[in-house]
Amino acid sequence: MSQQYQHDVLVIGSGAAGLSLALTLPAHLRIAVLSKGDLANGSTFWAQGGVAAVLDDTDTVQSHVEDTLNAGGGLCHEDAVRFTVEHSREAIQWLIDQGVPFTRDDDPDHEEGSFEFHLTREGGHSHRRIIHAADATGAAIFKTLLAQARLRPNIELLEQRVAVDLITERRLGLTGDRCLGAYVLNRHTGEVDTFGARFTILATGGAAKVYLYTSNPDGACGDGIAMAWRAGCRVANLEFNQFHPTCLYHPQAKSFLVTEALRGEGAVLKLPNGERFMPRFDPRAELAPRDIVARAIDHEMKRLGVDCVYLDISHKPAEFITTHFPTVYERCLTYGIDITRQPIPVVPAAHYTCGGVMVDAQGRTDVPGLYAIGETTFTGLHGANRMASNSLLECFVYGRSAADHIVDLLAHIPLPEGLPHWDASQVTDSDEDVIIAHNWDELRRFMWDYVGIVRTTKRLQRAEHRVRLLLDEIDEFYSNYRVSRDLIELRNLAQVAELMIRSAMERKESRGLHYTLDYPEMLPEAKDTILTPDK
Repeated sequence: MSQQYQHDVLVIGSGAAGLSLALTLPAHLRIAVLSKGDLANGSTFWAQGGVAAVLDDTDTVQSHVEDTLNAGGGLCHEDAVRFTVEHSREAIQWLIDQGVPFTRDDDPDHEEGSFEFHLTREGGHSHRRIIHAADATGAAIFKTLLAQARLRPNIELLEQRVAVDLITERRLGLTGDRCLGAYVLNRHTGEVDTFGARFTILATGGAAKVYLYTSNPDGACGDGIAMAWRAGCRVANLEFNQFHPTCLYHPQAKSFLVTEALRGEGAVLKLPNGERFMPRFDPRAELAPRDIVARAIDHEMKRLGVDCVYLDISHKPAEFITTHFPTVYERCLTYGIDITRQPIPVVPAAHYTCGGVMVDAQGRTDVPGLYAIGETTFTGLHGANRMASNSLLECFVYGRSAADHIVDLLAHIPLPEGLPHWDASQVTDSDEDVIIAHNWDELRRFMWDYVGIVRTTKRLQRAEHRVRLLLDEIDEFYSNYRVSRDLIELRNLAQVAELMIRSAMERKESRGLHYTLDYPEMLPEAKDTILTPDK
């Protein structure tokens, strides 16, 4: 039997953005935080590098802003960049106050009174400004925030809950567009429950699982983007999909990302013959922005017909490597690669969704009562290429900003009552789940082949044709059979893939992460690609 729930705030997603918002809200509010798998299944837990912030006296807000604007290919919104960077120090202090165990500076020449934590540097940054917890920053942040959330009796943490769709006044045939909550599949019972809420927050992460090769966990299916689109929200710049240049290339190493901080500490990229190649592509070499490094690797792999290139830090002292990069060292060792003595085989893989649901500085979407934060969103911060370690910062800054805005509105928004149950009276159990598996595989393969690091108009047209056929097949399946996590994710992923393809076809230039052989030059005027749903 399906259940009805009521909360002041419904947070869909249990990563850095969702937990930050929940912990910033007042303790008297009833808050539900939903995870569609185990709580630690999101991307936050696996983030290695760190959080970019202006923390050292030698660094400035202006320098961080300029670095971000330079990496963003002319598409960053300067007001969003400045808003994020100006709130970076307070966001880091909040994390420190929560108890996040950032790595301290053990330099014997460390000046008394200067910033006490170790800062590293990554691609695109002109200063050391990445605060980190060794090379497992995401895990350290997630564990700390989760522990804090578990101490709060007003925060209900619910696992194995898959959001199916948002409930809006328009969906119910009422006057208005306000979001009233969501229908959520309880994987424990198999029923779709109804969650009513005064405010609903999408913190569901990105959509890199739309590609065959990705650094992301299995849940990165663009759920929030697809649900927001169906609810009437605009999306922007979904053609900009960041490919991380260095994922471990090994048949058993599923989705293991080799942190960019290795390159920040002197690791170099080499061809199979040992030749270094990045200086031929950019004067910043290995510290060039990710789009340049990923495209250079892709070019060399195709030119030589090789399966991978190599990332080498073995020229550094072994103790330095094992101290600064224990996670990478241990994981590579399990595959017989000793990074203190050998180079690491790497390939690019889909990593980050730079576009998403359009929001303002408070995380508000086009639908009243619906907020979106983190990788699900388009804030204007990342432009045409996200700069390393700005993504976690965005989660904390916008999560806390959205929480503050919700507090200001609390007195004016009542709890929704009398929401209808999910109607499953016209559907049956599927006996052909193989269709879902085949469609999932086909989608990810043609997205990789046709909408990848290098694109052409013909490839995009092929992808558009295939995705529209898939959407029709999925819609028919969805209408006739009971929902499952696989079906919900496939439906969302196909919808986001279609939006990515449409966005890519609208951009008649190469800029940042969108590189097409048919329009290799950058246009003089930078414009966002904004798609508006039919209402």
